[in-house]
Amino acid sequence: MPSSLPIADPAPLDGALPAHVAADAEDRDFGVYLHVPFCRVRCGYCDFNTYTAEELRGVHRRDYAGQAASEVAFAAEVLGAAGVPSRPVSTVFFGGGTPTLLPASDLVHMLAAVREQWGLAAGAEVTTEANPDSVDTEYLAQLAEAGFTRVSFGMQSAVPHVLETLERTHDPSRIPLVVEWAREAGLDVSLDLIYGTPGETLDDWRRSLEHAIAQQPDHVSAYALIVEDGTKLARQIRRGEVAEPDDDLQADMYEMADAVLASAGYEWYEVSNWARPTDAADHRSRHNLAYWRGQDWWGIGPGAHSHVGGVRWWNVKHPAAYADRVLAGHSPAAGRETLDDATRTLERVLLGARIRDGLRVEELTEHGRLAVAGLIADGLVEARAAIGGSLVLTLKGRLLADAVVRRLLD
Repeated sequence: MPSSLPIADPAPLDGALPAHVAADAEDRDFGVYLHVPFCRVRCGYCDFNTYTAEELRGVHRRDYAGQAASEVAFAAEVLGAAGVPSRPVSTVFFGGGTPTLLPASDLVHMLAAVREQWGLAAGAEVTTEANPDSVDTEYLAQLAEAGFTRVSFGMQSAVPHVLETLERTHDPSRIPLVVEWAREAGLDVSLDLIYGTPGETLDDWRRSLEHAIAQQPDHVSAYALIVEDGTKLARQIRRGEVAEPDDDLQADMYEMADAVLASAGYEWYEVSNWARPTDAADHRSRHNLAYWRGQDWWGIGPGAHSHVGGVRWWNVKHPAAYADRVLAGHSPAAGRETLDDATRTLERVLLGARIRDGLRVEELTEHGRLAVAGLIADGLVEARAAIGGSLVLTLKGRLLADAVVRRLLD
């Protein structure tokens, strides 16, 4: 959840949506994202909309679950007024920030609000992010009992000096413990990694990958470190205190991740995400797939983004402003936009090209279809898949995904 918000049209105070958002809504999945904007410390690389206790200006964490539940009720009213048929929620995702800084009872309260308004679909995926040092066995058991199905731990690295540079607070030795506790509670487990941290070597990265795989998680995310303007890390790089991430080294790290994870039985399904396939379950993040496939979701909380039927909006950023609007019965949205056909096509290509399921070649413009042959010749997309009508990136194509999209669109 980036800290900056787009500039677009103002959103109405009543949150009213145009009637066209109801068209074909029954054919689209509906998910709910709940943003918990609190962190114990602000990591130097983080550009997400998060706040430490010192930055909250009188806002109390203990009040937040009730505020979020109020927006859930507001969302149900807005969707109903727009004629959107009530759909059970397919996926729920608690992100942040650190959702597990709140008591487990608060997360349970917010999930109960979602269930009360829309219900949960059979087999719904319910995920929370968590720092390894923010949960214990009792906490995870409470979540599982309430209907959570999945926890995503922010492992980031297994190497102390890398964690120190990232200003992460947990000890790598805690990862096996929290994974074991989550398993005992019956939760699926994802581990999130970051590569390309200043000072991190290929050997460091291999150590992190092997430590993650040793825990046998169901899912692994691996993201290249991006230096965002305005962060502490950006200032440190500008002052020459730490080195800027090296693009070539990051590419080598990505190739290593793909090889190491594949050898351990994980399959990539999105450029930065791998899952362990089993006969019993699909361990891919269905919530994130809904984003990449352009489904509907309502984002609850400060700075949260929503999308329903081609209309996208985003909430005010600060928890105090958010609380004021929600408690007044007003929409917390700061702005919104209606996506035109050209933008929807662009986003369908931009996001669809990143997933292994592939982008249907027939969805491309004539220019895009003509570009496919050159992409095959350059080793960027899989020839057999393209012949079958799907555009699927090769390993080289995943490394150059942005360039592939430009060639499909330009």
